[in-house]
Amino acid sequence: MGTKKSTVALALLVLALSSLPRACLAVTSPYVRPRPRATLSLRRDADAGGQTPQQVHVSAVGPDKMRVTWITDDDAPAMVDYGTASGQYPFSATGTTADYSYLMYHSGNIHDAVVGPLKPSTTYYYRCSSDPSREFSFRTPPSGLPFTFVIAGDLGQTEWTNSTLQHIAAADYDMLLLPGDLSYADLDQPRWDSYGRLVEPLASARPWMVTEGNHEVEKIPLLERHPFKAYNARWRMPYDAGASPSGSNLYYSFDAAGGAVHVIMLGSYTDYDAGTAQHTWLQGDLAGVDRGKTPFVVALVHAPWYNSNKAHQGEGDGMRDAMEALLYGARVDAVFAGHVHAYERFARVYGDKEDQCGPVYVTIGDGGNREGLAEKYIEPQPKTSVFREASFGHGRLQVVNVTHALWTWHRNDDDEPVVADQTWITSLAPNPACKK
Repeated sequence: MGTKKSTVALALLVLALSSLPRACLAVTSPYVRPRPRATLSLRRDADAGGQTPQQVHVSAVGPDKMRVTWITDDDAPAMVDYGTASGQYPFSATGTTADYSYLMYHSGNIHDAVVGPLKPSTTYYYRCSSDPSREFSFRTPPSGLPFTFVIAGDLGQTEWTNSTLQHIAAADYDMLLLPGDLSYADLDQPRWDSYGRLVEPLASARPWMVTEGNHEVEKIPLLERHPFKAYNARWRMPYDAGASPSGSNLYYSFDAAGGAVHVIMLGSYTDYDAGTAQHTWLQGDLAGVDRGKTPFVVALVHAPWYNSNKAHQGEGDGMRDAMEALLYGARVDAVFAGHVHAYERFARVYGDKEDQCGPVYVTIGDGGNREGLAEKYIEPQPKTSVFREASFGHGRLQVVNVTHALWTWHRNDDDEPVVADQTWITSLAPNPACKK
């Protein structure tokens, strides 16, 4: 880490330590959230031409490339022109085009192209399909620490979703992680299009890395036999890139911050038992992580493995039984989940008991979905549960240096983001008590 970054990281560390609350007993927040807000109506611009790019989003591919995905109504070249100055595009990349049908619906032309190599921490301006009417820009992630992730699950497309997105956009970050349940289209395919338009301002400017939830399955017996059709077509992730390709868009991994953070995106709704493709891949992926070079390892799932909310009780237990020992053995530092529409943070846990070498478990399925909040918790609060509250919001994981990451959860409090929970997550890699 350079001198400047070390100074910034140390300053952040001192500031955050001075502001953290003192350790306290487990908390169930008494905060009362207002009722769910209306679903948004996001129609396409009637004046846009058939080759006008829409629903643009980007995702990271390896250490120095980005995948740009967009949709056009009519045939258009799968080409991205880009450069570091607005209106000047000395580089170009050509990708592929696909589409899909679902019952009576037929998608637009879904294009994606991988651009790069790119410089870290650099803003690139780009246009899709050589269309001059819309210029976009994204900033590449830094090649080292500090590095800031935003984590938001179960987003949907309601007025609460819009509030969450505004709060995310208001503060700087490097990458967004989404542990499933994106559009809540639920078979109504045009809702995938409106979702793409809703998130485009953010998803076109920072890499969004996602994994699937139950609302992405969209399988109909006899009529639509192949699950995840829309999700796989629209949100292609780098499952075939890096040192550990998974072979499935439903689970994959990647490195961030120059390899200082390894992120594992798991699939709750595809096979995960011992002997399955996902389980075998996860074993190999974890075995390939050098904790001397990668101080932080985090994982995302959709259905939480630990949950004291009455909603979705036990739905993640099968996956936990199959995979928890793998994550524990690799000393994964934190596991983030969605599915339950509330927030909850657990202590370090393994085998349903506090364990200083287990991951910190966080449920953050509170992005703003139309189904509302899960407001009923099991009493008494388990000893492993540290803080829980039924509110909409998002989280931020600031990996400050090789030993400390600051986790904060921001509640949507009457359209103002309020830090309601905050804690340090320390890397297990240098902990002598947790050496394998």
